[in-house]
Amino acid sequence: MVLGAKGWGAVVAAVGGIVVAGAALISLEKPASTPPKPIASAPPEAPAKPAPVDQRFVIKRVLPITGPIKYGEWHWDEAGVPDGPLVMTVDLEARVLSVFRGGYEIAATAVLLGTTEKPTPLGVFPINWKSANHHSRTYDNAPMPYTMNLTADGVAIHGTKVENGYASHGCIGVPTPFAQKLFGLAKVGDKVYVTRGKQTGVGQSLTES
Repeated sequence: MVLGAKGWGAVVAAVGGIVVAGAALISLEKPASTPPKPIASAPPEAPAKPAPVDQRFVIKRVLPITGPIKYGEWHWDEAGVPDGPLVMTVDLEARVLSVFRGGYEIAATAVLLGTTEKPTPLGVFPINWKSANHHSRTYDNAPMPYTMNLTADGVAIHGTKVENGYASHGCIGVPTPFAQKLFGLAKVGDKVYVTRGKQTGVGQSLTES
């Protein structure tokens, strides 16, 4: 069949419609999606650095004492020990007071402690005041030579006769000659750590509880 001008125009128009439609389809296609950018994570926090240890309070030596210290027994050896801060420890279980200077144990003694009704308190106590010739204001003016007071209610380290079968009203009683030597070294503000059964040794800090 021979197409006239009108017929070719229809074909061209149809073809043009297809082209236009194709162009429209192409223009409506979504552009290729761009992959999302990864979210940057915060850098991990650096672990906190431990507080530096004060080497003045690290135990460097303990006295070579064999066996438990008996009532009335005490030891003192500060030969060659350098100057340093004084720290005292009291173990209520072992019933022993130890004296450290600059981390070196220079003295140790058996002690009298309080009773169940009047126990020796646990904790860290500074020496509040000292009196070489003190007498108790509570217990019949009893002598308390070389008193180093620890609490507001009268608990103190002081000289006494340390014998089996005796106890204090909460104070830490030490042999009087030992108390005299300790009184000469200790200063107001020096710390006394009273614990029950805590074990410490060379390389450990006296001030860490």
